[in-house]
Amino acid sequence: MREINVLKDKVASFPKSSGVYLMKDATQKVIYVGKANDLKSRVASYFTGRDTRPMAPFLMARVHDIEFMVTATQKEALILENNLIKRYHPRYNVTLRDDKTYYHLSLDPAEKFPRLQLVRKRLNDDALYFGPYPSGMAAKETLHFVQQIFPLRSCRNRNFQLRSRPCLEHQIGRCFAPCKGLINEETYRKLVQGAVSFLQGRSRKLISELKRQMDEASNDLNYEEAALLRDRIEALEHVLEKQNVDWGDTTDQDVVGLYTQDDKCQLCIFFVRGGKLLGSKSFIPLKIRADISEIVSSCLTQYYDNKVIIPDEIIIPCHLTDEEVIIEWMTEKKKEKIALTVPSTGTKNALLDMANANARSLWEAANKKEEQKSTALQILQEKLLLTKLPRRMECYDISNIGGKHAVGSMVTFQDGEPDKNNYRRFRIKTMEEPDDYAMMYEMLSRRFTVEGNPPDLVVVDGGKGHLNIALSVLKDLKIKTDVIGLAKEERNIISVRNRIKKKAGKSEDRVYLPGRKDAIYLSAWPQALRLLQQLRDEAHRFALSYHHQLKQNDYMSSILDDIADVGPTRRKILLKHFGSVKRIKEASLGELQKVPGFGTSLAKKIYSHLKSKSEHHDLI
Repeated sequence: MREINVLKDKVASFPKSSGVYLMKDATQKVIYVGKANDLKSRVASYFTGRDTRPMAPFLMARVHDIEFMVTATQKEALILENNLIKRYHPRYNVTLRDDKTYYHLSLDPAEKFPRLQLVRKRLNDDALYFGPYPSGMAAKETLHFVQQIFPLRSCRNRNFQLRSRPCLEHQIGRCFAPCKGLINEETYRKLVQGAVSFLQGRSRKLISELKRQMDEASNDLNYEEAALLRDRIEALEHVLEKQNVDWGDTTDQDVVGLYTQDDKCQLCIFFVRGGKLLGSKSFIPLKIRADISEIVSSCLTQYYDNKVIIPDEIIIPCHLTDEEVIIEWMTEKKKEKIALTVPSTGTKNALLDMANANARSLWEAANKKEEQKSTALQILQEKLLLTKLPRRMECYDISNIGGKHAVGSMVTFQDGEPDKNNYRRFRIKTMEEPDDYAMMYEMLSRRFTVEGNPPDLVVVDGGKGHLNIALSVLKDLKIKTDVIGLAKEERNIISVRNRIKKKAGKSEDRVYLPGRKDAIYLSAWPQALRLLQQLRDEAHRFALSYHHQLKQNDYMSSILDDIADVGPTRRKILLKHFGSVKRIKEASLGELQKVPGFGTSLAKKIYSHLKSKSEHHDLI
């Protein structure tokens, strides 16, 4: 009660102006960030019961301190709140997270001859981005179709600059070879404009323009160009016929679909361009007790604060308390007026219903997946006789060839999903000869001597020998946690039929437990076995990729060692500047000259050496 009174007294001195308030728990961790037009009145509502949101009682039970930041306008408060949420990830705020990394298509109009390329992340640049696409396959199919209809160059800038003759793409009709001047810049720009119009969903307008160009070419007796335009028009019309969802509007719209159940919420955004539904984007389900309006408001500010295309209109499921501020903020970002619409009838309402239904389907699929993972963890605990539910698992693997470039990997799964922020790589330091057991001992000793709680389950890739090594390390360090070994070995099956015994070998994963002679087979519980296999395979992949990286670096170092005036310091500068060995090998002469401290003479020396080595390697 005393703490509540202290907080009330503190809030009484808050200013009656717009700003942001931060609520903290007993450890001074920020657990909620909110914005207000009147800070004093808004924060006081938590103590008077005027805040009727479901999460308010849970929040106030944990609040030990409240701070505020004053802003000049409501829009500044909106922006500051969004930035603080992204910084602190408060427990009681809506934090939007993608369920996967989506592909985009990117095109930089500043290039003389722009090209389309697949990218995973939107950079803070002036390039045009199209998407997101729900899968890599969808993005690649779109790129392939666009390349067929609008044959833009596909080669990288370095290859484009150094090419001595047109490539195979030109020979099969998928590129007009701008690298060798076989198409002028003006004609190429028309192809670029057509590709951009198609990817932005303005196909009808594009077809009208192409028909005009075709008639113009025909009137000028340029029948070859007219035939190419005719084929392009037919291909586009064929694609339009396959698009069943056409809402007969020319406005670019995003539709925010929402499904809630208890304290869980699933969000889905539809992308409608020029009246056509082009795709959708989903997010990881939210678990929070909050009003729908607060969820939608937070999602809008977080999603559109990124480098995404803001459409002319956003259809939302409910009105927002800060609707005018969000419209002002988005209009400023887009530099055009935008609209937030809550439909009740008509086509827009049908779109919203479809987005809501899609959000529900996504929630049901995610809920089913969660149930399957939970069941798998329970089976592992029961069948492997574990002391606790293995919510956090770590798996270890060794990768080496003859002891050279020996590395180890640690991957972490949290609640059945990869936790890549807690992956670790180990370069084996003490062993030069191939000895998996000694390497495993070194890796585990280094892992468990550092600070950090042990996982619920340690999995080592190997049989009894590797399991005993893990047990030895944990015993020496006086750490108690469950440990198992997972190995793929042949299983002998003996069947008796017509009094004849037959033996058959079958490769199968078996689990080794401490103090148990015989291995356990989990084939009768495939979901539990599959989870362990995913964990082991990820550890193997992570170790192998690091091993290959070290081999490549060693190969590159040996190449650079042969160049006069390139010692260890300059090798480090090259790697730091380009980021990887592969990029050094692919660098142009101009790019090498831009490396700090590298003059024209040295850059030419490195470029000539790498090129001769690359040609020699190709011949081999």
